[in-house]
Amino acid sequence: MYFAALLARTEDGWEASDTDLDDVETLSDLTDLAREASVDEETVLVFIEQEDSWFGILRVEGEEDPRIYVSDAAAAARSSYGEILIDELLGGDDDDPADDLDALDLDGTEDGEPDERDEGYDNDAADDDNDGADSGLTAGDTAPAGPVGDRGILTDLGLSEADLLALESDAMAEIADALGASEVLETVR
Repeated sequence: MYFAALLARTEDGWEASDTDLDDVETLSDLTDLAREASVDEETVLVFIEQEDSWFGILRVEGEEDPRIYVSDAAAAARSSYGEILIDELLGGDDDDPADDLDALDLDGTEDGEPDERDEGYDNDAADDDNDGADSGLTAGDTAPAGPVGDRGILTDLGLSEADLLALESDAMAEIADALGASEVLETVR
């Protein structure tokens, strides 16, 4: 079970709204959702929490790149919404260094590996070595257990890095309390 909420900063304080993530498929979708809630390009925070397993924060300010924090990347990687956040943090598919290597069309002989024309080359062993080359690993397979992202994402709003890292259960309530937004968050919970 997920809980997702938007907190938009205004000149009068914070405004909260629950948010439906059904149409969110990418980080851009989530960022656009946050920008739509912004008042005069003020700070907007998107909170996503999954049953005390993990929580994520996306912070958007105007047209700046979003800032992201996820409390447990390995747990979030098993969630479609968490995967949206951690793919960006862990490099995603767009910046995969393996793509650059694939473009070079290397056949392995550059690293001193035997060429199949060499005497003693075992074609079956080479095939076994390459069986895992494209194993379809996803961020969930490579995501570290523990927090990833911008640990100072809320420092200027009253929640230190140490306090953020110490959050475990009911993280959103504690974050909202530190921001002075507990009452408005409770209205959407």
